[in-house]
Amino acid sequence: MAETVASALLGVIFEKLTDEAFKKYVRSQKIHSELNGLKTTLSNIKALLSDASNKEITHESVGLWLNSLQHLAYDIVDVLDDVATEAMHRELTQESGASTSKVRKLIPTCCTNFSLSHRLSSKIDSITIKLQQLEKHKSDLGLIVKDEKPKSTSRGNETSLPDGSSVVGRESEIEKLRNKLFGDDGSSKENFSVLPIVGMGGVGKTTLARVLYNDPQVKGHFNLKAWVCVSDDFDIFKISKIIFQAVSGERKEFEDLNQLQMELIKQLQDKRFLLVLDDVWHENDDDWEKLVRPFHSCAHGSRIIMTTRKEELLIKLGFNHLDSLKTLSHEDALSLFALHALGVQNFDSYTTLKPLGEAIVKKCAGLPLALKAIGTLLKARTNEEDWEDVFNSEIWNLENSDKIVPALRLSYHDLSSNLKQLFAYCSLFPKGFLFDEENLVLMWMAEGFFNQSNGAKSPERLGHEYFEVLLSRFENHMTTDTEALEKHRHMSFTREEYVGHQKFEAFKSARSLRTLLGVSVGVDESSK
Repeated sequence: MAETVASALLGVIFEKLTDEAFKKYVRSQKIHSELNGLKTTLSNIKALLSDASNKEITHESVGLWLNSLQHLAYDIVDVLDDVATEAMHRELTQESGASTSKVRKLIPTCCTNFSLSHRLSSKIDSITIKLQQLEKHKSDLGLIVKDEKPKSTSRGNETSLPDGSSVVGRESEIEKLRNKLFGDDGSSKENFSVLPIVGMGGVGKTTLARVLYNDPQVKGHFNLKAWVCVSDDFDIFKISKIIFQAVSGERKEFEDLNQLQMELIKQLQDKRFLLVLDDVWHENDDDWEKLVRPFHSCAHGSRIIMTTRKEELLIKLGFNHLDSLKTLSHEDALSLFALHALGVQNFDSYTTLKPLGEAIVKKCAGLPLALKAIGTLLKARTNEEDWEDVFNSEIWNLENSDKIVPALRLSYHDLSSNLKQLFAYCSLFPKGFLFDEENLVLMWMAEGFFNQSNGAKSPERLGHEYFEVLLSRFENHMTTDTEALEKHRHMSFTREEYVGHQKFEAFKSARSLRTLLGVSVGVDESSK
């Protein structure tokens, strides 16, 4: 059963509302009846979430309904946090010294109670009315209460794939690229040459670059290496700084690009250098010339691997005949899918699942990223009904020019509500950001994303397990919607050395902000 982020939020709300200490305090504040009414309405809505989660895929109105519910759930969490904070404040005040007690006795109890109840009652009433309106819309949206039993899954065939073992059907491409890295065809008059890997999204460009970058022979051939995820932000200073940090191991600050590139020249002088520029979208050849100025000091035989969907820049650089990376053959695609779904190279031991597997593989159109995403979704599930659900999902029929999107949406749709919430939180970080698992888990804990009623495991252990699940499913980050900033709860900005106040203008409208995070794209020290 697919779940929504709202399900996780409602779980947090119900946990807070059923806490005995919390209930005792709200009764003393005369707001227990309002909260009980809110809880009843929420219970009625929660029963609709299973059906709503399935219908939001193809019914835009249901998606909007869930979005409204999610925002209201955040409002409820804010109110309950307000109550809990006030309760904690009262408790600490009561435990303070005698002098504080004397001052408190001068204030009538009715006045202190009036402050909280008066402040929150109107908010609770307003939220309850909005929730009741959402509940009334269930008939218009066709939402029904579904009583589903969890499907049984077999976990006996799970396997942990080591890095690189899932690169299927690319042997000839890898060998061809490796020969170009080592060979010297004499076509370049420069000390370095560009090795392009061109293809559509999800076809495996980054995977091939990663295989080459970590190849033992490649490591021994080049004196220095650097990897930069460029994406749509072709910032010459930022890219040059990441390269400098990778080849020098130093974190220096530079006044301008000239100073930075002069230092980079010293590092690259007469060294055979390998640079990977991953996911390049830029088309301006003048910017390219500025970026590569320091590379002229490299030793002959240096290489720049560029992965891109865009061919325009490469054409400007003189590549008239580009070989785009093709999708996998049906047999290779089937093998890759079986590897991720069942931990085996083929369907010989799963003949009943093979027809469904072949049908799903065709929907993935030979794209490795799609095959990995759907394979991981079905990992160790040998129930034919699960496979039929994936094959028959209406997500495949959504109109989108990018073939990879349905597969990724299916993988996301299958996540539990808790994992969806954690995954969405990761959108605060820019593309190419190097996650620190320990820090991310601590951030999740600070946000209260883990269910404290699960006493069998510590929050830290839960967080690390969730991190591994998300890491196994996704290679890209979600993007955030810039509309309705007043409803945003979590926002971030990219840290720079010099930041003007204009950068923070957008945050003025975020009235309900819970997180404001400054992040920067770092260097993968382990890749050097």
